[in-house]
Amino acid sequence: MKFQPYLPCDRLKPYIKQFVISESNDERTYKVLPDISLVMGFQYRGKLAYVDKTAEVPLATSGITGIQDGFRLFKNSSTIGSVLVVFTETGAASFLSEPINELFGESLPLDTFVDSTTLNSIEDQLASVSDDWDRIRIVEQFLLSRFQETKADLLVALALQHIYQSKGTIRIAALAKNLCISQSPLEKRFRNVVGTSPKKFSSIVRMKQAITLFPTAGRLTEIGLESGYFDQAHFINEFKIFTGVTPSEFMQASLNPNQT
Repeated sequence: MKFQPYLPCDRLKPYIKQFVISESNDERTYKVLPDISLVMGFQYRGKLAYVDKTAEVPLATSGITGIQDGFRLFKNSSTIGSVLVVFTETGAASFLSEPINELFGESLPLDTFVDSTTLNSIEDQLASVSDDWDRIRIVEQFLLSRFQETKADLLVALALQHIYQSKGTIRIAALAKNLCISQSPLEKRFRNVVGTSPKKFSSIVRMKQAITLFPTAGRLTEIGLESGYFDQAHFINEFKIFTGVTPSEFMQASLNPNQT
């Protein structure tokens, strides 16, 4: 399996964290945990689906996935190859005219936003080359053609700083007070740029922080408390929604990573 990250060109660095070339020769089902970035994908061979309970839902060759509030299962065909675009927290809004928050919890075909003729051309170009950098340059050119110069929302940028500094534990009322704005307009501006509410974004940051503690933590209660969960039942419930397993099951897997 190949999962190779690449940095974008300088013009795109403020908006894109990285490109990833993802390839696999084997059919497999895998779990993706919630993250703080929207992801755009272009498959140049193979097929991809997500698993909804017991049903497989085919995904378009080119698509975009919004921020999720729970884990998702994906299944790829054999000999799959994809270019993934991992946006910064506020980056996707500069390439899509539609409200970013409408992508929350969704995986949509890219032809929802881009004409099919353009997409077909990009997919043909990606399939015709064999070098990673050639594929990345094709996607970069597409993104540059879609770029919309927008003024950065400094208030949202400050909100993100506060959330990260608190490791996701800051309450939204306190966040709004620190930024000298009422809660409702803060939430609206944040959703429009980031793609979800500041409360939901904070919960993802907090849970990701908790997960980083598992390899070295002594007890589950320590992880919950250090991550801002003072109610252990609440921590266990949110953790299972996020990962699909209980904290104890996750810890056991962390201690025995080679076990299936």
